Amino acid sequence: MYKRLLLKLSGEALKDNDPSILSGKTIKEFAKVIKSLHDNNFEICIVIGAGNIWRGKIAEEVGLDRVPADFMGMMGTVINAVALSNALKNIGVPTLVTSALPEIPEIDTNYSPELAIKAMEEGKVVFLAGGTGKPYFSTDTAATMRAIETKCDVILVGKNGVEGIYSADPNKNPNAKFIKTITYDEILNLNLQIMDISAIELIKDKNIQIRIFSMSNPENFLKVASGEDIGSVCKRKE
Repeated sequence: MYKRLLLKLSGEALKDNDPSILSGKTIKEFAKVIKSLHDNNFEICIVIGAGNIWRGKIAEEVGLDRVPADFMGMMGTVINAVALSNALKNIGVPTLVTSALPEIPEIDTNYSPELAIKAMEEGKVVFLAGGTGKPYFSTDTAATMRAIETKCDVILVGKNGVEGIYSADPNKNPNAKFIKTITYDEILNLNLQIMDISAIELIKDKNIQIRIFSMSNPENFLKVASGEDIGSVCKRKE
């Protein structure tokens, strides 16, 4: 069903319950999941958050202004990308780490859509780190922007503790209803907190789906990428 995938991963997921910023066990598990996608000939790019390293709340506590705080978060995404890239290389998956921030030649290269597309066509898993390279934008916005620029078919978003999209937080509201299919316009009208508003505004008129599903079973990534009816589907209005 799909050919080119963008995986949106949270930094917190890489940490799991480990007291340090990264869990070696979890990174290896993610690497295996991505390898299974790669082995099935999907073209893959990845946007990772940095919530395991840096959060806005910490910036507020230490009195940092928004701009430097946002750049620190973007640098955190580079750290996570390099860590997961290395885990993939260790199991035989070729990778390329690109960044919207200035290049660090030893670990990454400057992002461009042309470079990312070419690398994916060559069979490399491409990391799109550094957010948008600009403050005031989240990795949600970076994910939709990069999916558009690299002509992805779908954004895969694995979630902890939920099966997909709900009308309210199911962990707080027992009456929350599961939503199987929803348009981007409906997400905006209902003010559902699936992604940042700016991210949905960017993608709402594009023919790119967002699939949201439980990541409790790592095999779900491959099942969803292969077109199985798991979780929720977000798409443009027909």
